[in-house]
Parts: sequence; structure tokens; C-alpha cells
Amino acid sequence: MQSEEIRQKFLSFFEKREHVVLPSASLLPENDPSVLFNTAGMQPLVPYLLGQPHPTGSKRLVDVQKCVRTVDIDEVGDNTHLTFFEMLGNWSLGDYFKKEAITWSYEFLTSKDEGLGLDPKRLYVTVFEGDENAPRDDEAYSIWQDLFESVGLDPEKRIFFLGAKSNWWSAGDNGPCGPDSEMFYDVTGTLVEGLTKEEFLVADDRQEIVEIWNDVFMEYKKENGSVVGKLSLQNVDTGTGLERAVCVAQGKNNVYDTDLFALILEKIDQLSKESNVRARRIIADHIRSSTFLIADGAIPSNTDQGYVLRRLIRRAIRFADTMGIPPNSLGKLSQVVIEKYTPTYQNLEAKKTLIIEEIEKEETKFRRTLSHGLKQFEKLCHADISGHDAFLLFSSYGFPLELTKELASEKGVAVDEEGFRSEMKEHQDRSRTSTEGKFKGGLADASEKTTMLHTATHLMLAGLRKYLGADIHQAGSNITEERSRFDFTYGEKVSRDILDKVEAYVNEAIADKCTVVTEIMDKEIARQSGVEGSFWEKYPDKVTVYMVKGTDGTLYSKELCGGPHVENTGNIRGVFRIIKEEASSAGVRRIKAVIE
Repeated sequence: MQSEEIRQKFLSFFEKREHVVLPSASLLPENDPSVLFNTAGMQPLVPYLLGQPHPTGSKRLVDVQKCVRTVDIDEVGDNTHLTFFEMLGNWSLGDYFKKEAITWSYEFLTSKDEGLGLDPKRLYVTVFEGDENAPRDDEAYSIWQDLFESVGLDPEKRIFFLGAKSNWWSAGDNGPCGPDSEMFYDVTGTLVEGLTKEEFLVADDRQEIVEIWNDVFMEYKKENGSVVGKLSLQNVDTGTGLERAVCVAQGKNNVYDTDLFALILEKIDQLSKESNVRARRIIADHIRSSTFLIADGAIPSNTDQGYVLRRLIRRAIRFADTMGIPPNSLGKLSQVVIEKYTPTYQNLEAKKTLIIEEIEKEETKFRRTLSHGLKQFEKLCHADISGHDAFLLFSSYGFPLELTKELASEKGVAVDEEGFRSEMKEHQDRSRTSTEGKFKGGLADASEKTTMLHTATHLMLAGLRKYLGADIHQAGSNITEERSRFDFTYGEKVSRDILDKVEAYVNEAIADKCTVVTEIMDKEIARQSGVEGSFWEKYPDKVTVYMVKGTDGTLYSKELCGGPHVENTGNIRGVFRIIKEEASSAGVRRIKAVIE
């Protein structure tokens, strides 16, 4: 069963069960300043999980969501970890709950006609054991017990209670959360007789079983890191990573041996002079991620999404060099990814030229950086190289430890590997804290000041379009309590005179005490009526349109947005100021603005 068939089977399975099929949102979140990428299928749906009606009008949804997650980047190359992945997800917004969610999960995994046709004897399950926040999930256990007994399997050897570290899910310190039930599959085919809990944990650690599905029962709410009570609705967030589903369906013991990676790995092998299983997997993963990120609007840079993209490309270059792949070959690998995924994601072919150009440009830049790094190495190699200096070569010049050790050996000097790893761990801890801190419950926990700036930023875009033309579109944003940072499509510096006019436009709307309303309408009607928005092809047939209407009927802003806004612009306390305008990347400008 090929990946394309599995994608479609999943959508069809839940569509038959009255779920509305949604297109994937962009990897780069729109109107969500709290996260760099969509790292989970639920992120684009946070407002609806918290009670906002979905534009489709349905309480049952299903999608295949593109995701990028780099917290575990050092684990990439093992059997399961990836930076880019697709999440198959089905959702209940206050409709069905545990019984249906668990039963349908089991049916899709084991049904030969509608699902993956997996062997129930190789299936294992965990449920929440309970703590001070919520009781033991005996209901989920009982549902699973009935399912296993119905096929003659002993539940005690299949279902295990685990704590919050494994079986409690939350978006962060604020927002929806709740217990979950996770499904695991024996990829060895040797654990069909059942396991004790201790044997299960060992098999999990050895990757002899892999998690293939997760049912999250969102019925609680977190505030500032603590569970404070229940949500108004009981929601379900369930699903699986496509790559793992394909892995088990195709009888593989790792995600890289599936059809999703076959073509790019074949190309890597054709170009390589050396054999290195981990390196070829890392190259394949990172080029796949980079291809999708550029297609969705990211450009290599030194900040935010662009920094992560740059790191992925440069890491792929380093590992390509270790395999003897000729310089300037990564564009060829990206082309293979585009060909594989274009039937599902048409924007890859549309952005093909841009994608390959950006990857090739970044490789050229990095090779110049490597040259500078060699000069720095020559300054350090007259004595043993400290862990700090080895890490400096890595972080500033892109030298992997292996390269530094090889060069040092030629010079007859040693490298403090332990010191390097200590510096690396400290760096990773800082990075992980920073990345996790970016996501604090999606749009749900936006503060009053952030919400003011969010509405003002939409007004600013409307002002830019008024004075610079209708070709101006959002290219990214990041909004905090202190400032709004906004990227937009424009090819030259914007004069201070124009910026002053845009400022005046926003402040006029604030002074007018405009009503801010949202309306759900047909996508095509919204588009034809001049509603501003990007990535129209990714939206469902019904969309949420936000509008700022003046007291005299003036329509200051009309844009696609499901995020938080003030109810009236009079609630924006202060004066809107544009304090900086500069280049962000080719054809994109950046504005920093505040409310004083």
C-alpha cells in the first residue's frame, strides 16, 4: 500500500463518518505570533478547540497537516525521527468523545477494507494512570479492553497505565489539555504473544515497537502551567504521523525504507562516493523539510523561520560532504522531492524554480563560510583545541565535531570532546527552551496588548495596500506585547512619507472607534469581494473574514483571519507608530511597529 493510497484512505474513512475534509494549512502559521511553524496538526485549529465555531459549520473535521518540528533534530537519522512530517488528524469539536474516537482508531488501523489492515496481535496501547489533575482513565481502558477481548487477546498483556509524562497532552502552559491514549505497533513481528508492562517499556526504548496513533481527550484547560478546570466542550484530537503509518503498513522497521523516501535516497546513493546510513537519512530529511518550507514562504536568514531553514540546508551540506556528494547537488535532491509530492501539494511545482534557487544560493553562501572557518581553525590549532573553541567552529562556521577532529589529527593536536558536548548540551537546552516558549497555547493566551497590536497590524496592511497598491500582501508576522514585526511583499524601500500616511490611516481607525466583526462566508464570494488573504488554495470552502467598520460605514480592513481582535478599535489604548522599515529578504520588506 503506497503513501498516496494511505493518505486518501484516511480521509475517506472519516469522511464516511461525517467528517469535513480540510486542506493542510501552511507550515508558516498565519496570524499566530506564538510559534515559528505548525508543529502539530492541532495548531491551526486551536481557536475552534476553545469554542469558536469552525467556518465549515461542522463539529467533525479531518485533515492531513504538514508539520515541521526541530526540537529533536539530533535524533534524526534513527528509525522514527523527522523534521518534516504529515499528521493525519480527525477532530471532534464538542461532538463524539472517547468511545467513538478509540473505536474508529482501532478500526482504521486493523480494517483490511477501509484501513491499514494491521495485525491486532502486534498492537499495544497506553492510557493515563491518573494524578492530582485528573483521575485514572478507566473509561478508555474499558473501551480498549472490549476491543481486544473481541478478537481473543488478553487486555492485561496489551493495555498499560502510564503517567502524565507519557499520557497527558497539552499545547503548552496555557490552553487545552487532557489525557490521551497512545497506540504502538510491533515492527519486529516477534512480540505477538503480549508483554508485561516492563517488557513493553524495554521494547519501546529499543524501538521494537513504535507509536502509530494518539487519541487526545481535550477536556481540561491550563493557565500558567497549571490545570485550572474543564473546558466548556469535550474535544477529541486524534491521528497519526503519515510516515509511521506508511512504515508499518509497508512492513518496514524504519520510516526511511518507505516509498516516501525511496526516490531521494536512490538519488543520494547515485551521487555519493561513501556509504553512511545515518548521513543519507539526515540529508533526505533536511532537503525534504527545506523544500516544503521554501514552498510555503520561508527564505534562509539569520532569524526565526529563516534561521531554522538555513540550519537545515547547511546541516544537509555538511553530511553531503562526508558522503562525497559533489558540491551544488542539493538542488537535484530537492527536485526529486518536488516530483514525489507534487500530486498531493501542487504549490511545490509552482514554486520549483524558487525552491531550487534558494537552496543553491544557500549552499554557495555556506561554502564561503566554511572557507572562513578554515582560517579560524588555523588560528586555533597551535595547541589542543578546547571544547569552547570546537563549539565556536561548529556554531559560527558550521564545522561538525568530526571535521574539527579530522583536521586536528592532521596537525597533531587533540580536541576536548567532552567540553564540546557540554557546550552543545547547554546550547540545545537554550534552543529547546526558546522553541517551546514560542508556543504557549496558540492564539488562546494572547494578552490584551498583543491583541491590540494584532488588530492594528491588520489595519497597517490595509494602509500599505491603500498607498502602495493591491500587490502588497503579508509575507509573515510576529507580534508580542512589545511590538509588531510584519513582513510584506514589496521590492523597494518605503519612504517615510508613505509610512506616515499608513500610521495616520491606522490611528484614524483607532480614533473612529470602529466596530470589529467577523463573518463566515463562502471562500469564492470572499475572494471576489476583495477580502485580503494569502494561500487561498489552502482554505476550506467556508472562511472567517474579519472586518473593521467605521461609524460612517468606512471599511478600514477586510481580511481572512481567525485570530483574536479587539471588539472595538477604541479599545486600542495609545498611538500606533511605525518605528522601523527595512529589507527582510528579496522582494520582502519588514516593518517594526508599536503602540505608545
